[in-house]
Amino acid sequence: MNMTTTALFLGFGSGWLADLSNSLWFAFILMWLFTVILLSAFAVVRHAENLADRLGEPLGTLILTLAVTGIEVMMIAAVMYAGHGNSALARDAMFAVVMIVLNGMVGLSLLLGGLRYHEQTYNLQGANAFLAVIVPLAALGLVLPNYTVSSPGPTFSTPQATFLIVMSLGLYGVFLAIQNLRHRDYFVAPRPVERVDDQRAEGHGDHRVRPVAYHLPLLLAYLLPLVILSKQLAVPINYGIRVLDAPPALGGFLVAVLILAPESLGAARAALANQLQRSVNILLGSVLATISLTIPAVLTIGFITGQTIILGLDAVDTILLLLTLGVSTLTFASARTNVLLGAVHLLLFLAYLMLIFEK
Repeated sequence: MNMTTTALFLGFGSGWLADLSNSLWFAFILMWLFTVILLSAFAVVRHAENLADRLGEPLGTLILTLAVTGIEVMMIAAVMYAGHGNSALARDAMFAVVMIVLNGMVGLSLLLGGLRYHEQTYNLQGANAFLAVIVPLAALGLVLPNYTVSSPGPTFSTPQATFLIVMSLGLYGVFLAIQNLRHRDYFVAPRPVERVDDQRAEGHGDHRVRPVAYHLPLLLAYLLPLVILSKQLAVPINYGIRVLDAPPALGGFLVAVLILAPESLGAARAALANQLQRSVNILLGSVLATISLTIPAVLTIGFITGQTIILGLDAVDTILLLLTLGVSTLTFASARTNVLLGAVHLLLFLAYLMLIFEK
């Protein structure tokens, strides 16, 4: 289905998307593309999870988060190229990822795990390492542009953008060295935890274990429809936001939902299997990879295309971001979690959803 849809839109997409004024045709095209892209994302994450299981922690989870972040960067780039000046899309998508992951997904995982096991444990040093990089990069990338004066609006000047690109990639490189070389034990569960008998909670299912050489080519093959169809999806999304007079941030939210849906399922299943360490690695790793890789990618796209890239959040979203970072720091200040912490994060997520439509 994925490859057939890709071939059809390569051949006939421009004609099909030329006139979306018919509401039934618009809804059909939007749902068709949305469904196929979502299925492709699930396929990519499924093969990434199999690679993760074969390679072990923390390298396995790193492959999963990089695959998801790669999907995000490709979708944002495609929508930016098709959106003709959608300069705030990357900011909205990154902010949506932070809100969905640090509030929605973390909250759901802690709530489900707390309801089932009362308390769960994880490696505190690993969570602190993630947050030590997430907090400054989020503040520098999404808050600082509102206060710089070298360029107009919530943007960076060329030297500032170049510095942020180098710093983001440099910090992420140092983090990867810590995660996979010097301090691997920070990102592994501190002691064996109780596991559920149902192996599907770990993402294995009943499938036969296959080698890395099987999953890697299929992972790359399923990325192809995402690259091609994301640009096609940008047309109905931008059209719908314009015609319905919907909030512009809704586009970034939809992109984030498409990207994070498969990962959300994996994190929740891991929490239910009392593997909170895996959930923490997936969730915090996803936010870190999003910020440290997406910002350099979109700023580079801005240099190449001449587009102005808006990164600074407005006042309401800035408060939500700082509140989320503060609560996350408190949540991961103790090696044990419970349902209260999950409920607080879910409340912040609901506040984010409400403020998309009503600020």
